[in-house]
Amino acid sequence: MSTLINSTSLGNLIIVTGSFVLLLVLIKKFAWTQLTDVFKAREEKIANDLDKAESSRKNAEDLESRRQIELSHAKGEANQIIETAKETGKTNGEKLVAEAKEEAGRLKEKAQQDIEISKTEAFTAVKSDVADLSLHLAEKLISKNLDQEAHSQLIDSYLDKLGEAK
Repeated sequence: MSTLINSTSLGNLIIVTGSFVLLLVLIKKFAWTQLTDVFKAREEKIANDLDKAESSRKNAEDLESRRQIELSHAKGEANQIIETAKETGKTNGEKLVAEAKEEAGRLKEKAQQDIEISKTEAFTAVKSDVADLSLHLAEKLISKNLDQEAHSQLIDSYLDKLGEAK
């Protein structure tokens, strides 16, 4: 029985080995090129994916650096706009102050002219009143009525004295 087991085992071993070799030959003939092509395609796809990922990373870094540059330019432009606005505001403020001072000067000059006119009018009115009072006083002092010519001379005399006193 032992020889039978040994011969069966040996037969099984030969059949299994033959089947395995046949399987390897069949795989080599029909499937090996397809399997290697699949593995090569997979390898190429992985390599391409890695290259694309590296390229995308570089593009992202370039894009980030450009955005940073654009951001710094935008900040610079914003600062320039703010400075320009400040300068414009300051210039406009100084212009408004100068215009206000000029207007105040004109108003002051007009007020001075109005004062001078009022002063002249008041002086003329006072001269007339003083002349009338002086005439009445002179009439009372002399106790007589002056004729028209004496009256004119007296008024002119008083007016001249008042004009000199001014």
